[in-house]
Amino acid sequence: MISKKVKIALQALIIVVLVIGCGLLGVFLGYNYVISQTERFDALEQAIEEETLVINESTPGAIMIVIDSGDNTSAIATKLKEMNLIENELVFSVMSKFNGFDGGYLAGTHFLTKDLTYDEMMYILCQEPKVTRITFPEGMTYLQVKAALSKAGLSYNDAELDECMNSANLFVDYEFVSMIAADENRDFILNGYLFPDTYDFDMNADAQEIVRTFLRNMNAKMQDDYYARAEKLGMTMDEVIVLASLIQSETTEAKDMLLISAVFHNRLNSEDPSLRRLGSCASINFLREKDGLPKVWAASSADQLRESPYNTYLYEGLPPGPICMPGIDAIQAALYPEPNANLFYFCATGDGGTAYATTYEEHLANIALYEAYWNDTPRPTGTETDVTEANE
Repeated sequence: MISKKVKIALQALIIVVLVIGCGLLGVFLGYNYVISQTERFDALEQAIEEETLVINESTPGAIMIVIDSGDNTSAIATKLKEMNLIENELVFSVMSKFNGFDGGYLAGTHFLTKDLTYDEMMYILCQEPKVTRITFPEGMTYLQVKAALSKAGLSYNDAELDECMNSANLFVDYEFVSMIAADENRDFILNGYLFPDTYDFDMNADAQEIVRTFLRNMNAKMQDDYYARAEKLGMTMDEVIVLASLIQSETTEAKDMLLISAVFHNRLNSEDPSLRRLGSCASINFLREKDGLPKVWAASSADQLRESPYNTYLYEGLPPGPICMPGIDAIQAALYPEPNANLFYFCATGDGGTAYATTYEEHLANIALYEAYWNDTPRPTGTETDVTEANE
């Protein structure tokens, strides 16, 4: 007869064997699952690289899902369920943890189809979201920037973007924004600060995200010595950007920017009130664009009488704010004009060049010489934007 102690020992041994067996089985199954998972995800990665698993808005049956910043896995699962992309939110959430995707889903716009497996959906939602690439050339006006965003298919709210452009308080973490002086005559507070460059935007980016994307780049371009140089010139950084926008609108040639900057600086520093009226046709074209009118080479008498603080034929000094988005060349030209250039006038030659003069009489002679070219050559209406889509 087996003693009680022996029975207990045998039971304990059986339990130990079962535990070890279950552990080994668990390790085996877990190992196989990891191997299987790695193979599945390697295949998904290869499919994406070979573009056999690329889903976008033109894919038949594609459904757009927007992951907002702060969405957790549960919130994402709820969205997928509401769009009939998955049947069970709990299964998706649990599988996300097992697969290591929990917390890895990227905010932005993604496209899925109903025939995808849970694994495939999870993998796609962890990839970079769908973006639209837009190139904004130097000298674009705010109206042209908005037109480019719309042409590219961004679904921003126009009124909200305008409101953001007038809400400097949202972006005072950028030094140059905090230094903009309040002026009720200013068109848009942040006009001039949407730095011209190539950007990748989420197609569902909201107004604040769009503006902040531009300002983040502007901040990276604003070197510390720019502020010191502006102070040395007796100007605020905002005044420098206003001047740069005039320079940018007058020419695209870097060498001419330096000379035109010298003309403007000479006039701004002149004791003659008539010279302190800059008389820039660029400011007139800014006003004409707002009225839906084409640009002109030379401002007519009627244009010169337009009642606006942006009319540099009527008012002395700089306009209340920038008239376009200047690039680095124009900003540097505003800060470092051509030295010792005793120039007070310039006019376009009609072929992309610029003629300069020291006296008004010389200026009139230049106008007489090149006026015929203006009449034969339409003024450019503005730069076109290059819009392409990217998933980089």
